[in-house]
Amino acid sequence: MLASSNPAASLPGNEGSRTQTVPATKDGYSFASEPRAVQAPRKKYRDPDEAAEKIPPQNIMYDRRIYRGSTYAAPTLPLRNQPDPVEVERQNDIKRRLRAKRRAEAQRRVRTPEPVPGRKHMDVQTELYLEELSDKVPEAYAATQTDAFLDRPPSPLYIPQKSGLDVATQIYEGELFDFEYEVQPILEVLVGKTIEQALMEVHEEEELAMLKKHQLQHEERRNAELAEVRRLEDAERRRTEEKERRLAEQLKILQEKQEVAEKIAARAFAQSYLQNLVPSVFQSLTTSGYFYDVTEREVESQFLPWLTEEVQKSVDRVSVARNSLDGRSMSSWFM
Repeated sequence: MLASSNPAASLPGNEGSRTQTVPATKDGYSFASEPRAVQAPRKKYRDPDEAAEKIPPQNIMYDRRIYRGSTYAAPTLPLRNQPDPVEVERQNDIKRRLRAKRRAEAQRRVRTPEPVPGRKHMDVQTELYLEELSDKVPEAYAATQTDAFLDRPPSPLYIPQKSGLDVATQIYEGELFDFEYEVQPILEVLVGKTIEQALMEVHEEEELAMLKKHQLQHEERRNAELAEVRRLEDAERRRTEEKERRLAEQLKILQEKQEVAEKIAARAFAQSYLQNLVPSVFQSLTTSGYFYDVTEREVESQFLPWLTEEVQKSVDRVSVARNSLDGRSMSSWFM
């Protein structure tokens, strides 16, 4: 019995079409397509630069994309469903360091030297079994006959299928490499580079010595200029201090003169104002009674009031006596 790899090959009308929808049962339709190789948009071999950019494998126990917990319970979102900025910054820093490390390793890697004039580098296969290199994956359709199951024979030694064409080249003795002849340009380059490097080092040493000499001369000139500047600054400071001191003395003398003139004017004004003030004050105080004789004051305040009172009493008694005498005289007259 032959088994075909195309399940739709026996269907009618499939000669000019790859896909076809045919009725299978009364319940619905079935879809069948011709089997074909997957045309993935990728190359046959990996690019080492692209492989270096991939994220290294991680432990899934610490991968945040792996869900942990019961599959029956309702998933609960975290309170803050936002990535931690510190963690993101740390991951970016780690990625930058890895990329820098890979670039440094790629730069430190020993590369093939440039070919000599008249020759060029070529990529060749050094494997035991040669095969044709191609980006296109070969495709083919095959059918097989299924027989009864037999014991599995031992696996034969794997030998890849030969592809491409064998090419032979005749090489005579001395045709590929002559050391005496080939080593001359290398030695010339080495000797020339050594002499050039030595001359550059000698020139650099002379230049450093000259720079050091110029630096010492510049420092000497700068120190002399700094000393001169300090001397001028000290002289200017002394002149400024002397000027300020003399100005302060002059201002002090003018202030003292002004104070003396103000004192003299105040004294003259006080003398002219107080010349008639003392007699007038004494006169007004005397008139107001602040200056008095004690005896006179006692006579006026004590004796004279007492005397006036006693005289008034005597006058009152005499008046009463006269009034009573006049009344008796009149009564005796009318009788």
